[in-house]
Amino acid sequence: MITGIINLKKEAGMTSNDAVLKLRKILQEKKIGHGGTLDPDVVGVLPIAVGKATRIIEYMMDSGKVYQGRITLGFSTTTEDAGGQLVDRTPVTDDLNEKTVDQAMQTFIGRIEQKPPMYSAVKVKGRRLYDYARRGETVERPVRQVSVYEFIRTSPLTFEDGTCSFSFRLSCSKGTYVRTLAVDLGAALGYASHMSFLERTASSGLELEEARTLSAIQKQVENNDFSFLLPLEYGVRHLPFVDLNQEQADDLAHGRKVQLERQEKLLAGFYQDRLLAVLRAYDEGKYKPHKVFV
Repeated sequence: MITGIINLKKEAGMTSNDAVLKLRKILQEKKIGHGGTLDPDVVGVLPIAVGKATRIIEYMMDSGKVYQGRITLGFSTTTEDAGGQLVDRTPVTDDLNEKTVDQAMQTFIGRIEQKPPMYSAVKVKGRRLYDYARRGETVERPVRQVSVYEFIRTSPLTFEDGTCSFSFRLSCSKGTYVRTLAVDLGAALGYASHMSFLERTASSGLELEEARTLSAIQKQVENNDFSFLLPLEYGVRHLPFVDLNQEQADDLAHGRKVQLERQEKLLAGFYQDRLLAVLRAYDEGKYKPHKVFV
């Protein structure tokens, strides 16, 4: 069985599940999953777990994400991104300035509430929101709390045909809808808006600079080169870690609890530089194995 983590560079035009299906064919391995969905038009880092590494997908999905993208003020779309149909138009005048935009962006830093887009896979009453949207039906969407750590403008404002566009960088928690953030920012500035481009640059400790495309991976497999497979440890790089002694490692390997001078709720436990277990706190300084990997 093939086991490891893949830092996949997802290209536009495919869903995250499409990428998984293609990798199953390339690797001839059924046990594959991804660590965080990307919309079809979004490109960038898609963490992939193969074989036994699929046991750590839940931790990979809990990690924070980093994005770079572009927001366009002046009109909104059905899907809140560039792929949707026009909904509303509010021409932007060139008296909008960078200071006003920057101040508005800063109001989204911290813990915020979001409603998922109607064109999303969130389930309400047993049906996906995009099912309601495609049928022209409306339904009350659940409010979610997410965290925004950084949201800054990274380019000058560009005015064209009644629109204003600019690039941004975003660091946020899992579950954050970036296109909804773009729409909410536009509303704060008094304009209809949408997310016109998005690229995920980091997730689960994996960086875009080191990501590989499906075609590159396929060529390596054809040459019997599996160096693109990263060890299990890459799937928990975003977690705080602890080095275990032999007695602690033995206890955890046998499902026993350990006492550690730590305060985190979740820890990656290492023994001799290898991931032994993910530990969960159940009392002050006391940890039990949540998943053991030996």
